[in-house]
Amino acid sequence: MSCQRILILGGYGNFGKRITETLADTADITLIIAGRRNAPAQRLQAQLQNTARARLETAELDLHAADFEARLAALKPDLVIHTGGPFQGQDYRVPRACITAGCHYIDLADDRRFVCDISQLDAEARAAGVLLVSGASSVPGLSSCVIAHYADQFSRLDDIDFAIAPGNQAERGEATVRGILSYTGHPIRVWQAGRWQQVYGWMSLRRLYFDATIGRRPLANVDIPDLELLPAAYPTVRSVRFQAGLELGLLHYGMWLMAGIARIGLVRDWSRWSKPIVRASEWFIRWGTDTGGMQINLRGLDHQQQPLHLKWVLGATGGIGPYIPTLSALILARRLISGELSERGAMPCMNLFPLSAFEQETQGLAIYHQLETHRG
Repeated sequence: MSCQRILILGGYGNFGKRITETLADTADITLIIAGRRNAPAQRLQAQLQNTARARLETAELDLHAADFEARLAALKPDLVIHTGGPFQGQDYRVPRACITAGCHYIDLADDRRFVCDISQLDAEARAAGVLLVSGASSVPGLSSCVIAHYADQFSRLDDIDFAIAPGNQAERGEATVRGILSYTGHPIRVWQAGRWQQVYGWMSLRRLYFDATIGRRPLANVDIPDLELLPAAYPTVRSVRFQAGLELGLLHYGMWLMAGIARIGLVRDWSRWSKPIVRASEWFIRWGTDTGGMQINLRGLDHQQQPLHLKWVLGATGGIGPYIPTLSALILARRLISGELSERGAMPCMNLFPLSAFEQETQGLAIYHQLETHRG
């Protein structure tokens, strides 16, 4: 099937607008900027209209509406990119509607259950001849790509430890914040020391050095699909750890305090206060930097049975960090448009593109990555 009509659900939101802006430079496609309100979609269309090479349309489309499936089918998309988080608590009405409409589907979900369980739609997606991909974001989209690229340097991969640390001045997405708050102080199941153990959201504090540009950042536990997907993908691994952090200690340790309050049961769910929490964080927007990063540490034995530690660091300067979660979806969209991606079915975004595709997508952006090798 051709892939020329691309509908971006949440196309004027924090991540959606970045995907819209980037794909607008692609000739011979139609971009449909869709969301619950048409006015902001039309404003974005007007901003891009004079420079866009793609044809631009807008659509009022509410994924919670009773007629969502029919309205989506009427727009006749070839691909839907779902950016309308948070995905915590969402069902599969959007990918199911895409199966019915006969179109491909990509989302930026970071919710563990949403991403890991998407494969339950695999048989239906294959029967319809479409591709459904969940988690086309920093994790597991980019993280799995990087790990797969370097995994063959190990005869035995023992430990995966990675982290994300955005700059304080980077634009905040309320949906992302709400997702993190939903499990702050709540149990998270992790693979540690060769068995499943329990840690708590936004606890287990530590500080980790990235590089000379990013420096040392505070980190805490965050629940992501990789914590479940990676132990299954790499059976020799004994530990998988992921954390994230806020650049400003005041905000980071304030979240840690909130996690403690939730853990002892005084507050059941901080996500109900996501709007005022995001607004309060904006008071500190001038502090810190606009530089963020990602770090992946792989440890095990090389092919000479000697200890090997690979440390991969991604950095983003100039406020470009919020583009990183969109890059996996953009890469997959381009590969569907060009016909390079022939995979069909429903799956998490694991190893669906090479690291070279990521490098190509970041050309011209203030994004760098580097590898450190430590032996012995």
